[in-house]
Amino acid sequence: MDSSYQIRAAGFHDVEAIFALIKSFPDELVARALPDLVQNIDRFVVAESNGEVIGTAAWAILPEIGKARQPTVEIKSVAVRRDFQGHGIGRALVERVIDRVRELKPAQILVLTFRPEFFARLGFVKVPKETLMHKLYIGCLNCTKYDSPFTCPEVAMALSGTGTTFS
Repeated sequence: MDSSYQIRAAGFHDVEAIFALIKSFPDELVARALPDLVQNIDRFVVAESNGEVIGTAAWAILPEIGKARQPTVEIKSVAVRRDFQGHGIGRALVERVIDRVRELKPAQILVLTFRPEFFARLGFVKVPKETLMHKLYIGCLNCTKYDSPFTCPEVAMALSGTGTTFS
């Protein structure tokens, strides 16, 4: 296996590969419908090796009520093909997303994850879900795995230093 790869913006031609990659992690990622991927392809990056998509990550702007006083961005759909894990690809994908998101100057960058140790190495810290419910409600509303966000074992994390606007 060649472990060389490049990170690039996703395109419409990547949708089916992204769909399959996300679907290959049913216990760790919320499934995304093909039309959702097409509609949001401009918010995806992919890792590519030898012409194949081997990793992906995306971001979403979470809804605000009223004026956008504390805009928050969630990093989501982070996946690296199992046979390519352990080569820094996940880190590179998330760092690329963070670099893009920082340009927007959000108040917070969040992630909900079953792998808190991975995100902790990237500077994320655990935060109580209760403080984020108004922002995460839509995602939790569509989840069919758990009865409520409080029975879900995903860990809410924020990039350390967020809570104030990035400079």
